[in-house]
Amino acid sequence: MRSHTPVLFALLLAALCVLASNGALPIAKAVAQDASQASAAALVAEVRRSFTIDGKPIPPEIFRDFGDGDMADSGAIWVTIDAAAAIGSNLYYDEIKQDGSTVSQTKRGPNNIYLEKTDYSFCGTTDNGLIVILASYNGGGSGIFETLHIVDVAAARSIDINGEVYQRINLTNVRSVILGDRWDGDIKINKNDIAIITTKTGPADDKGRPPVTITATRP
Repeated sequence: MRSHTPVLFALLLAALCVLASNGALPIAKAVAQDASQASAAALVAEVRRSFTIDGKPIPPEIFRDFGDGDMADSGAIWVTIDAAAAIGSNLYYDEIKQDGSTVSQTKRGPNNIYLEKTDYSFCGTTDNGLIVILASYNGGGSGIFETLHIVDVAAARSIDINGEVYQRINLTNVRSVILGDRWDGDIKINKNDIAIITTKTGPADDKGRPPVTITATRP
């Protein structure tokens, strides 16, 4: 279904112009603020529903930067990213492809040399609004490192380099659960509980391990 948010926002801006031309500036500012809040709320709801913004998938490489691609540190350093700004940015310019439920980005160097690949599958959203993502990272070798991410989303207003107020859609990595190299299994959400059902822990293991259930909570 196509989003009507841009059309509604344009209509509200038109109303703003009319109000401003009639001298009703305080009312116009209130209308603009309400329009911005409504648009931000709609985008946050879309992220929770489909992990997209205006119908566009969020770049997989943000999970590389959330720590999946950092093998040298034990904890993540980048923990919050403006997902709205990430879409279409030069930082995350690598082509995004979607194959079923899997969204991926592949980084290539000179002569199209394969450097790394990051992908994710959107597992769903818990009752308390936290987003569950199964991500994988390959840095060019044989390892494909799987991580379960619990992510929060929130709208936040900020000021750009020109001094203008703009809207951010911030994604914060609340928790990461390392599943291992070439992990295979299933993720199931029940209210705020997340069941990790492992069928294979890695390339040399065919036995799996007992299911684990964690609870998605905000700290």
